[in-house]
Amino acid sequence: MSNQLVWQDRFKIGVDIIDREHKKLFSIINKLLMFKDEDGKSQWVCQEGIKYFKEHAMKHFSEEEAYMVSISYHDYETHRRLHNDFRQNTLPALEKELHRTCYSSESVGHFLSVCVGWLIGHTLTEDRAITGKPTSKWTNLLPEEEHLMIKHTIIQLVNDMFQLDSRVVSENYGGEKFGKGIYYRLLYATEKKEIWEIILVFEEKLLLSTIGKLMGDESRKMNDMVMHASRYAARQFSERIREHLPSASHYELKDENLLSYEQFQNAFEKRTPQCSLLFDTGAGYFAFCTMAPHPMQKGSEISIKAENAMDEVSKYIKTNDQANAEISKKKVLVVDDSDTILYAMKELLKNDYEVLTAKSGLSAIRSITLDRPDLVLLDYEMPVCDGPQVLEMIRAERDFADIPVIFLTGRMDKESVEKVIPLKPAGYLVKRRPPAEIKKNIDDYIENHS
Repeated sequence: MSNQLVWQDRFKIGVDIIDREHKKLFSIINKLLMFKDEDGKSQWVCQEGIKYFKEHAMKHFSEEEAYMVSISYHDYETHRRLHNDFRQNTLPALEKELHRTCYSSESVGHFLSVCVGWLIGHTLTEDRAITGKPTSKWTNLLPEEEHLMIKHTIIQLVNDMFQLDSRVVSENYGGEKFGKGIYYRLLYATEKKEIWEIILVFEEKLLLSTIGKLMGDESRKMNDMVMHASRYAARQFSERIREHLPSASHYELKDENLLSYEQFQNAFEKRTPQCSLLFDTGAGYFAFCTMAPHPMQKGSEISIKAENAMDEVSKYIKTNDQANAEISKKKVLVVDDSDTILYAMKELLKNDYEVLTAKSGLSAIRSITLDRPDLVLLDYEMPVCDGPQVLEMIRAERDFADIPVIFLTGRMDKESVEKVIPLKPAGYLVKRRPPAEIKKNIDDYIENHS
C-alpha cells in the first residue's frame, strides 16, 4: 500500500534512549498500516498492535520524561502534559471506539490516522524542542479553567443539539486528518484589526447523521441544503462557546471560510493554538480549534458573504467530492513557498492528477511519509530548508530514494545544476516556461515511467 510510516534519520533528535523508542513506535504503526487492509487480519493485528504500541509508548514517555528532568528541560511541564493527554485521553478513546465497532475499517482508520499524525507532529516539533532545535507549538494555551470550560461546554452542546455523548480523543489535537472532513473557519477581529480564529472540523458523516437527519435528508451525501444548515449551526455553536470566554468579548465576527484540508493545515502550521480539542461523538469525529490572536493577514481563502454563499457552498461540496475521487489518479506533490506557484500548478495539473502541495521542506517530508507521491515537483530556492536539502533527505531514505523528483525552478545556471547531479533529480523545469510546455513535460515523464 502507498501510505507507510517509515523511520527516517530526520526523526532523530540525537538522544539514543529517545531515538530508539521512537524507531520502535514507528515500526509498530508501520506494521499496522501494512496489514490493515488484508482480509481477516485487521482485528487481530490491531488488538496485538495496540497492546504492543501502548507498552512501548508508556515506556518511552517515562524514559523521555526522566531525561528531561535530568537536563532540567525548561518546558518539561508542557511536554509532560502532552504525553498525559495522549496516554490518558487519546489512546483510551481510540481503543474504546475499536471495541465498540468490532474493529470496523473506519475505526481502524481513525486509530491509524490519529496515531500517525501525532507521532510525526510530536517527534518533529515537541521532541526536537528538547534539544533546542524548534520551539514548542503549545506555549500560548488558554488558562486551564477556560480550557476545561470549553471542553465541558462542547460536550454539553453536542448532547443538547444532537443527543450524542462525546468523548475526548485529544486535548492537543495537532491537525491530523480523519475521514472525509468539512473545515469551517470563523474570523473575529478587534477595532485594531487583531484576528482571533475558530476552526471547526466535522467528519462529513457526523453532519449527515445529525443535521441531515433533522432535515429529513436520506441521501447520505452532502448537499447544498445540509451544508448551509451546518454552517449556521456551526456559527451558533461557536457563539455559544464564545459567551463563556471573557477574553473574546471585544471581538466581532468579520469573516467565514470553508477550507480545504491543505488550507486548514497551512493555517494550523502558521498559527499558535490556544485550544485544540478532538472528540468522538459516536456518530463521527469533531474538532474545535482556536488560534491565538494575531495581526490580520491576507490569505487565499474565499470570504463567504450573503451574495456568494450559495455558489461557494456548491463549489466546496463539488471540490470535496472530487478530492475523494482523486485516489485513482497519479499523485504529484508540488513543493514551493509561493502561494501563487502552488495555485498555478494545482490549476494546471488537477484535471489529470491528484495534486498534493507543501510550502516547506518539513511539510514535503511529512506529505511524502503519509501519502507517497508518484512524482515530486520541487522548488530549488526555499527558506530554512531549500530544494537540494529536501532532495538529499529523500535520497537518504531507502523507502523514498526511488521517488522521482523534478526541480521546478527559476534557476538553470551550471553551478546550481551540477550541485544536485549526485542526488539524481529526474529533471528540471523552468518556471517561466509556458504552462502548456510544463504540463507536457510532466505528462511525458509520467507516461514514460509508469
